[in-house]
Amino acid sequence: MKKIAVITDSNSGITQAQAKALGLFVLPMPFMIDGETYFEDINLKQNEFYEKLKSGADISTSQPSPEAVMKLWDEVLNDYEEIVHIPMSSGLSGSCQSALMLSGEDEYDGKVFVVNNQRISVTQRQSCIDAMNLIKAGYSGSQIKNILEKDKFNSSIYIMLDTLFYLKKGGRITPAAAALGTLLKLKPVLTIQGEKLDAFSKARTVSAGKAAMLSAITNDIETRFGGVLNKNYSLQIAYTYDTEAAKKFAGEVKETFPDIDIHMDPLSLSVACHIGPGALAVACTQHLKIG
Repeated sequence: MKKIAVITDSNSGITQAQAKALGLFVLPMPFMIDGETYFEDINLKQNEFYEKLKSGADISTSQPSPEAVMKLWDEVLNDYEEIVHIPMSSGLSGSCQSALMLSGEDEYDGKVFVVNNQRISVTQRQSCIDAMNLIKAGYSGSQIKNILEKDKFNSSIYIMLDTLFYLKKGGRITPAAAALGTLLKLKPVLTIQGEKLDAFSKARTVSAGKAAMLSAITNDIETRFGGVLNKNYSLQIAYTYDTEAAKKFAGEVKETFPDIDIHMDPLSLSVACHIGPGALAVACTQHLKIG
């Protein structure tokens, strides 16, 4: 059986310390802040990022350079025969397409398998755990890539934003729409199912927004993931900045699903850059069947 490594990026929410504990590798996502380059969880921590965001710093995201990707692959291939590389969704970043192109180079052909399964944050993290379990079960890198890509739509994320300011700043909504939403104090709920981040609903209050997300997740479980009693799924809470609000929401989700463990992580800074602080998200991932 070949020795296979799992590599992901920091959009998975997996920190460098957690990666070591899990036995995988994390490629840090780069940021430009006021003209200076930072790397998530290397020289840019969560609290430092939000301080800069709130101060009005000029922040932009980027994808890892080809040199950074290949350097990590080369280092890992010194100790492993194959790599399963799980980047963030190809619909949200060009980093997946770049990795796919690089994996076609002669030195990586048959050694590096890039998974394009449209995952982000806590659902991307679950893909990494699934990959590790598939490795333990004896699957090859090529087989793991195919399994994870076939499983790509078996997850949902719903995200409630506290403000439309950052979507407007990034050009993802018009200034007029942002102004109207702010005037009406709307709490937009977005969804990620597959490649894109799309509008799902609008709520007038935080409570209404959380209720909409919980209702949507419950519906997905009943119609897509085998039903509540089947328990063939995992639940995750993700958030930007406000840990206490996330813990409260996790408790509310737990009341609806008392028998299901709930994992909680901050949203990656690449996502936070575009949606701002105060966002709450709930995700559901169907368990991968490993035969």
